[in-house]
Amino acid sequence: MNLSIIIPLLNEEDSLEELFSRIDSVCRTNELSYEIWFVDDGSTDLSWSIIENLKVQHPQIHGIKFSRNYGKSQALHAAFERAHGDVIITMDADLQDFPEEIPDLYKMVIEDNYDIVSGWKKKRFDNVMTKNVPSKLFNAAARKVSGVELHDFNCGLKAYKKQVVKSIDVYGDMHRYIPVLAANAGFRRITEKEVRHQARPYGTSKFGTERFIRGFLDLVTLWFVSRFGGRPMHFFGAVGTIMFIFGFLSAFWLGVSKLIDVSRGIYGHLITNNPWFFIALTMMIMGTLLFIAGFLGEMIIRTNREHKNYNIDEVI
Repeated sequence: MNLSIIIPLLNEEDSLEELFSRIDSVCRTNELSYEIWFVDDGSTDLSWSIIENLKVQHPQIHGIKFSRNYGKSQALHAAFERAHGDVIITMDADLQDFPEEIPDLYKMVIEDNYDIVSGWKKKRFDNVMTKNVPSKLFNAAARKVSGVELHDFNCGLKAYKKQVVKSIDVYGDMHRYIPVLAANAGFRRITEKEVRHQARPYGTSKFGTERFIRGFLDLVTLWFVSRFGGRPMHFFGAVGTIMFIFGFLSAFWLGVSKLIDVSRGIYGHLITNNPWFFIALTMMIMGTLLFIAGFLGEMIIRTNREHKNYNIDEVI
């Protein structure tokens, strides 16, 4: 199978039939065999009923229904596990992405041997202050921290080699950083393609400005995990050891100072009256706690078992 097209959705009943019709037309015109995975992320409208009806008429359609809204990353994870195509295409269900971009994305993966081709919505039809400007700042920060040179990390239209999606674990809100996760896993042939974008024809956006706050926090998490995720003792243990040594040397210096004063016949100066005593004590305690945190992190990594943080009601 040439393509697996994955479409997470939440309350998109107005766009699903048109979206499928355009995808089907594009794939047939370009003689691409395909399957579509619609992932209903807790819709409360008729989205799932429409998917069921489309499935009856078109066997290449598959659906996954979550018991409630879990988020885009979990939706992608569930579909990645089940996708069979040589190239995996992800896109949004709101018709802001153009299915007509699919053949070019497919060729760039197959013919140019890219691991990931990420869409770049260079010209956006979103609110300038609430989406465009924050998006530019967010993407600049993501490029700086991750080292992956993409202009639009959050574009839903992307193409992946099958090996990529089978090798990474998408969790939390990490769908924004799949190229970074892939790069950390050794998939370095990552590029981008300028894609068309249009204003949403139906419904309203499911993402508010708070997504940029979550995205920044996820970026910090990703930076840490990419460097120390497999060896937390290297971070917590090193920082803890340095703090403990600093605290111990400070306490030792206070003890020596006290002995020197006693040898000179100076009495009455309590060590506990010196602020450095409490600084040294705090440093030793914090250093010990950080060292223990690193040790526990190592134990968790070695005993961790893969688990899913979502519930699926139905798969068709």
